[in-house]
Amino acid sequence: MRWALIKVCVAVTTMVVVAFAVPLGLVIKEMARDRAFSNAEREAAAIAPALSITTDRDQLEKVVASAGPGDAMAVHIPAGDGTKAIDIGPGRAPARDIETTRRLGRASMAEVTGGSALLQPTALSSGDIAVVEVYVPESEVSNGVATAWAVLAAVGVALVVGSVAVADRLGVRMVQPAQRLVEGAHELGEGRLAARVPEEGPTELRLAAVAFNSMADQVVQLLANERELAADLSHRLRTPLTVLRLNAASLGEGPAAEQTRAAVAQLEREVDTIIRTAREAKPQTAAAGPGAGCDAAEVVRERMEFWSALAEDEGRKWRVAGVDRPVRTPVARADLAAALDALLGNVFRHTPEGTAFAVDVHNGEDAVIVLVSDAGPGILDPEAAMARGRGSGSAGSTGLGLDIVRRLAESTGGDVRIGSSVLGGTEVRIWFQLDGRAPVRRGHRVRRRRALVSTFNRPRSLP
Repeated sequence: MRWALIKVCVAVTTMVVVAFAVPLGLVIKEMARDRAFSNAEREAAAIAPALSITTDRDQLEKVVASAGPGDAMAVHIPAGDGTKAIDIGPGRAPARDIETTRRLGRASMAEVTGGSALLQPTALSSGDIAVVEVYVPESEVSNGVATAWAVLAAVGVALVVGSVAVADRLGVRMVQPAQRLVEGAHELGEGRLAARVPEEGPTELRLAAVAFNSMADQVVQLLANERELAADLSHRLRTPLTVLRLNAASLGEGPAAEQTRAAVAQLEREVDTIIRTAREAKPQTAAAGPGAGCDAAEVVRERMEFWSALAEDEGRKWRVAGVDRPVRTPVARADLAAALDALLGNVFRHTPEGTAFAVDVHNGEDAVIVLVSDAGPGILDPEAAMARGRGSGSAGSTGLGLDIVRRLAESTGGDVRIGSSVLGGTEVRIWFQLDGRAPVRRGHRVRRRRALVSTFNRPRSLP
């Protein structure tokens, strides 16, 4: 497309240059010729007053010498009564042309060696007709024509080169959006669901980019809906599993009790396997892509509604803060919901019944922080817990929850930290970086704890 546009512009510009330059060159040549002969006519007219007064040779030679170059002008006076014909200056025109001019009584041109001769008839006092001959060399007729033609040619070449540059820029403006559309299609086909195409370029390509982005958004939404459905189903299974595990623990000793506890443990392992498999098969997404992003406050409110029912059953007090206004977070809605469910699920599985917990959202200029805290026994070795989150799966935990959270935070340039909460238990801090830069960690822990203390001084719960 780019080269085709350049060829079209070169062809059109060349035709325009030829259409204007050739006639203009001919006009310039004709103007130079007219200028040369106009000068010759003025020189011939300067002799006419002297010829009308006298035909003396000496006086006429002086007039001819003063009128122009001595070798460019000649005067032909015919023979009269008792006088001979007089020829002053180097005559170049044939005698027949001179006689024809004298007979017709009007100026004429005669072709001579090296140029042309202007023959101008002039009446004498005796009534005879003298002919003034002015030599016009060919160099004077074409004086300045070559330079003018060279300028025209240079202007024409400059126009062609300029048209090529303009066509190239226009071609780039048309081709680059098309290339981005192709690259976006390849990225989407490779599973990078965050691939989007800038809506720029000609109208048709902008419409194509809009359609492509809309299609990609629909694909992302469909996959998110499927993952959200899978997450909901898994949590629906975990809730009765928690009840079964607690009931099985109260069965006491005996073969039936052991078999029940083993079956519950086996069922939990199967559920964990399903979650792990779904997590590994999940297409890779980029949190900073145009199709990603959600309201963290809305997601927190929604997930706390889900977990509040189980919290009431187990007598757990819970608090949520920082969700009274929208908090834009550069991660997909389903991914953030899965991370929250993983952390809250850990609270319910690894802390005794009646243990309080809280979720706090902080919205900064360059980051969003989500804190999940509990009043449980805490984690003795946070580094080991994070190592399990990277897949070792030991100490009675699969580490899937922390792995989900860590991947999500790192996809934005953020991180995950485990520490002690003001409630006395574990605090998991998720740092979502808004601009993709490395997180700034200095000084935020004290502010975070103060904010969390103020949060519990001002308790808020979901409606």
